[in-house]
Amino acid sequence: MPLKDGDFVLVDYTLKVKETGQVIDTTREEVAKEVSIHRPDKTYEPMLVVIGAGWVLKGLEERLKEMEVGEEKTVELPPEEAYGPRDPRKIIMMPAKRLSQRGMVPRVGQRVQVEGLGTGVIRAVGSGRVQIDFNHPLAGKTLIYEVAIRAKIEDPVGKVRALIHRRLPLVPAEKFEVEFGEKEVIVKVPEEALYVEGIQVVKRGLANDIFQFFKDVDLVRFVEEFKKT
Repeated sequence: MPLKDGDFVLVDYTLKVKETGQVIDTTREEVAKEVSIHRPDKTYEPMLVVIGAGWVLKGLEERLKEMEVGEEKTVELPPEEAYGPRDPRKIIMMPAKRLSQRGMVPRVGQRVQVEGLGTGVIRAVGSGRVQIDFNHPLAGKTLIYEVAIRAKIEDPVGKVRALIHRRLPLVPAEKFEVEFGEKEVIVKVPEEALYVEGIQVVKRGLANDIFQFFKDVDLVRFVEEFKKT
């Protein structure tokens, strides 16, 4: 049965640029090692996607809706369905001193943040000026996704644990006890998670996720316990 909005699925993918064949990203560790983009600080595993939530490109999401669990497919997205065409108006010149005043030494290829303009890449430096490209790095590119839908999560507790893992991948989701009450969700937080940097922000984000995907839930309660040693 094809997927629909609201479905929780685990998706493996490898992303390539059609024009060059370059692999940009992947959830598969063996692929990352093969093309020399492996990062030891990254966890390689199927990614949680909630269909309709906008977590992936709209064009890819629409293709996923045509697939079933266990299916593998190659999806081609033209620029119009990916990051759009390149816009020459987003390539601007500015005085180099605007960057040097912030303690930066402009270099070609450097990514810079410019207030009011966002993040861009320096394309040229010379005569006291820099050319910065504020187009998305993949703008104008046709993208190739090799995708596979590995599983669909059906039970509510499994969905909450998947949301937890998305925001807190370093602590096994199985260690979080999840209970549904009347219009509330109770999450018992394991002690090891309490020492994770930014845990309060993670909890706030998780609560928002639960409110978004479980419309009948009005309260998310986090229970923290410390055992005597």
